[in-house]
Amino acid sequence: MSRKEQYEQQTEELLEPIVAGFGFELVDVEYVKEAGTWYLRAYIDKPGGITVDDCEAVSRKFSDVLDERDYIEDAYIFEVSSPGLGRPLKKEKDFKRSMGEEVEIKTYRAIDRQKEFTGILKDYDKDTVTIEYEDGFLQIFQKSEIALVRLALDF
Repeated sequence: MSRKEQYEQQTEELLEPIVAGFGFELVDVEYVKEAGTWYLRAYIDKPGGITVDDCEAVSRKFSDVLDERDYIEDAYIFEVSSPGLGRPLKKEKDFKRSMGEEVEIKTYRAIDRQKEFTGILKDYDKDTVTIEYEDGFLQIFQKSEIALVRLALDF
């Protein structure tokens, strides 16, 4: 397991009970480097959406834990945010919640000269994601070939 994955996993384990205590869902944790700065980001959600005050409450409570545990070696910025409308489907609970919804899939490599696909999420397991097109055709994707799966945004 990489250092990045260790930090994300440890953060998730420590943050989950705090987020649950507020009645929110911990959607994802990421530890990423952007423009030379490390960011530890927690994405939280609740029915009806997350407010800035919700993010602040979680951030304040978890900052004390971060200071106490001090398990991340690098200098970093901690952020708490809403996952937004285009949130990716990463975990089983995300796929389960989105069954029957229209999703957008982006692949690493072109499949039949195409890298973006949109259809109704019909099935998933640990290795595959299946979508159905308007014409009823089912397409199965290996998760290893998928760069991103998220709910389709219609404007």
